[in-house]
Amino acid sequence: MSGKRMIKIAPEDIEDKILVIRGQRVMLDFELAKLYEVETRVLKQAVKRNLSRFPEDFMLEVTKEEWDELITNCDKFPDRLKHNPVKDADRL
Repeated sequence: MSGKRMIKIAPEDIEDKILVIRGQRVMLDFELAKLYEVETRVLKQAVKRNLSRFPEDFMLEVTKEEWDELITNCDKFPDRLKHNPVKDADRL
């Protein structure tokens, strides 16, 4: 067996983290990083280094207005995110 550790994730733990933005089912970067047990910056760095491995529609970048709407309408985000302004295109 290789040195990779298997992570078991219940389907409901994934399903409740999926949002619909612009008609696409998405997960926010910090939620995906939690599932893989890595820091968000590490996940983003890995994706940037391996862009050719992902389909073109793998990522989308939310606008500030979309982020504000998510924060306003989604009670499941931690307070630290609700009160943390983000740059345009900084979340997904």
